[in-house]
Parts: sequence; structure tokens; C-alpha cells
Amino acid sequence: MEQSSFGPTDASLAEVKRLGLAGFLDKQFAQPTTGYGTFPYLDGNSMVGCPAGSGSTCYRDNYTMFLLQHRFFQNAIAGPDQLRQRAAFALSQILVASGMEVNQPYGMAPYQHIMLNHAFGNFRDILNEVTLSPAMGDYLDMVNNDKPNPTRGTEPNENYAREVMQLFSIGVWKLNPDGSQQLDGHGAPIPAYDQEVVEGFAHALTGWTYPPRPGVASKWPNPRNYGARMVPFADRHDGGSKKLLDGKVLPAGQSPEQDLAAAVDSLFQHPNVGPFIGRQLIQHLTTSNPSPAYVGRVSAAFNDNGAGVRGDMKAVFRAILLDSEVRGDRKSEAGYGKLREPAVFAAGLVRTLGGRSDGGYLRSQTATMAQDVYAPASVFNYYPADYLVGGLQGPQFGIYNASTAFARANFVNALLAANGISADASVPASFGTKIEWGPWLTLAPDSGKLLDRINQLLFHGSMSEAMRGTIKQAVDAISVTDSYNRARTALYLAATSPQFQIQR
Repeated sequence: MEQSSFGPTDASLAEVKRLGLAGFLDKQFAQPTTGYGTFPYLDGNSMVGCPAGSGSTCYRDNYTMFLLQHRFFQNAIAGPDQLRQRAAFALSQILVASGMEVNQPYGMAPYQHIMLNHAFGNFRDILNEVTLSPAMGDYLDMVNNDKPNPTRGTEPNENYAREVMQLFSIGVWKLNPDGSQQLDGHGAPIPAYDQEVVEGFAHALTGWTYPPRPGVASKWPNPRNYGARMVPFADRHDGGSKKLLDGKVLPAGQSPEQDLAAAVDSLFQHPNVGPFIGRQLIQHLTTSNPSPAYVGRVSAAFNDNGAGVRGDMKAVFRAILLDSEVRGDRKSEAGYGKLREPAVFAAGLVRTLGGRSDGGYLRSQTATMAQDVYAPASVFNYYPADYLVGGLQGPQFGIYNASTAFARANFVNALLAANGISADASVPASFGTKIEWGPWLTLAPDSGKLLDRINQLLFHGSMSEAMRGTIKQAVDAISVTDSYNRARTALYLAATSPQFQIQR
């Protein structure tokens, strides 16, 4: 449940025991999507969208990720489609579009719905929808990307063409199925593509602009609009031949739609996709340092779901979550596991402690921990995928430092306040953030039972004896009649401990 959801609850644990792991995944695959709702179109110029006299929250609600982030945390804590929510969040950190630039929720929500709606579909569909998304088109400059103009001396922008290969599909180097780099005769890694291929993709993806606004005739270029897929203009598309991956050449004279479909196919069919995307999904869900064999098994599932289908994301997530490496004994090894990233840490703790949240407090606190949901600082996500700590890969440690470590502890301290976090009067239907204290207060007089429960829910039975002894000593130093402070002390020490911070 720590790997396939935002955290275990009594109900979810009982369901896994009843259905078994495979049965639980099948039920999660069938769960309807809990989305983000719809946000109204508003002019991209905030001076137009929020003219003089607008309410004090107009800019916040329409030109920042504020309300979308609220809904993210609400879904993470209470959504019945837990695996979809967790999978979509992982995908959104691989195929990155950032609210730092696409700052309107009506634009970012449809982009994140791509991850939700296709999380259990086919990876080719994800690539296709991301490529046609006006939010991505805006973020990485594919929208209004015009054919070459010798008179003006202009060439197509290469930004999206480069990043869709480097970050969204195949990576920089040719890979073996187990994720290791292929080497040439001199022992050097082999590039997966060269500059000519980048240019080929850039030219193949010319001729797309924003969709027209409702009731307005389409023209080149259409004004900014995130309400639907981008639309093609054949006279703005480079009709020449283009070189794609592995020597494939697109013939001249094709339409924008034909060239885009061929470009997506070139990416999707590349042998790197399984190990490149599979390894990153593993790192987001289970462990930062998967063995080559584990990556190879996930890559094989991507290549063929057992019925001859490539890119089946259900098969990929089954392979990641049911693999012997994560269901077996390797979790006791020193290099196994992953640092809980801020959004998973915060939402998971509230969920596991029986709490509820409107998302407001979690939004601000995870931003303080350097994970401003849906607004990473760059296309490289919040942290580097290859970040090393102690000689091992630990991507999430890329945003872990003294400041964010204190922010985590301060978050837990405030969350465990007796009355929780108050509602925000400026947000309709806000109800704040609060955990359910009743069960914990019942257990508090008996430190042994209290720690048994914490061990079960927060550590899946793996709390060390040394840690248990330390927490028990602290709890027993508090009067047995002070149930609240006994429970609060135990939960604070457990949730801020390195043993809990690392998901194993």
C-alpha cells in the first residue's frame, strides 16, 4: 500500500488481504478516475482576467496552481483510485510541464488529466496526447512552431524535439533492456540520437497552433487557449523529408498529422523506452536502486504484455509492484528503498493517521519542502533522476537538505496539534486539515499497544527494537492520564524518524 497508494489505511489493508495483491491491482485498474474537475477559461493576461474591482482571490485562483493543488491532495488522501493517483503523479514528474510557466489551472488541469486518464492505457497514447497538448506546446515551444523561412533566416524551435527524446521517452544514451548503457568498442556510451535527429523531429512537428477559442474562426497563430488539442496548419508545416531515430527518414509531402504520428511512433518503438521509463517509474514507486534484473523484467513487460501488445501500462505497473525484488527479502538490504518525496510523505501521513484535508495546508507545506506540486522549477522535475547520495541513486535526496529536513519536522509537529489546521476562510468549502485522534487516544495509556499500532501502520511491522525502546521511554515519561501528549509524542518521533522517512 505504501508503493501502490498514498498510504495504507485499515480499509485498504483489509482489501489487500481479501483480494490478494494481483486482485487488488485489478480492482484498482478498474476504478473510475477521480479527476480535478473543470476550471473556466480566462484570458492569459491577468489584467484582463482579473480587472480592477475583481475579488481579492481572483489572481490566486486563476493564475496560480493554488486550487488545482488543493484538489491533488484531496484526491491523494481520499480518492478511491489510489493507484491511478500515485501512477499519474509519477508520470507527471517524468513528462514534465510546469505551472511555473503554464500558470493557469484551466491549462494545467487538462494536462494532468492526460496522466490520470492514460495511466493504465498505452504509453504511445500518453506520448501522443502530451505532444498535442497546448500546455506542453506552450511550455516547450512547439506551439506556433513554424516551418523554415529562408527570407527571415528562421528555423523551427528544437526545444520540444530535444526534451521529448532526452526526458520523455528514450534518454540520451542507447540502453540495454536492463537499463545499463550500451558501449562502443572503446568502452564509451553510445548516443541515442544526434543533432540531425533533433532537427528532424523539430521539422516534423511544425505547423501546430492553439485550438481556436469557441465561436472564433481558426487562424495562424491562434491566441493562447488550453481548452483542446493543438490544431494543424498545412501551410505552416515543413513538407520536406526529415531524419528520425535509427536512420528512419520521413518522406516529403506528408501532412502535419502524418509527420506527427510518425514522430510519435519513432519514439514509441525505440528499444530504450521500456528500460528508460520503467526504471524511473520504479524509482518513484518502490526503490531508488533497482537491480538490472528488476529493470529488465519491467522493460520486458513494456515490450510485450504477454499478448503481443507494446506499451501496456497495466502490465508495466503489475511488473513493478509484483516483482520478486519488492515482494521478497531484498527490502532488508541497506541500498533498498526510497526517500518519501514531500507530497507522498505529507498526504500519506494524513491518510494513514485517519485524517482528512482540504489540501490547503499540505500545498503550502510541501512547497516549503521544495516540492511545489505541478510547479517544478524546470523540465528536469523537482530533483535529478540520477542524483547520487552515498554512492547510491537517491533522486528524492536532490531536494533534501537542512532547510527541508526542518520543514518536514515542523509539518509533523503542526499536523499533530490537538485541533489540527484551521479552515481557510478565503476558500469555499474549506475544512482544514486534521487527523482522527480517537483511536490513538484510546491506545495511549498502554505504550506497548500504542507502539504496536504505530509499528503496524507506519512501519509495516519493521520498527527496530532500538527505535521502539527509545519511543517507549519517551512516552512512559508522560503521565498515563495525559493521553494526548503520549500519543502525540509517539507519533511525532515515529513520523520524523529516518526509518519512516525512507520507504522500504
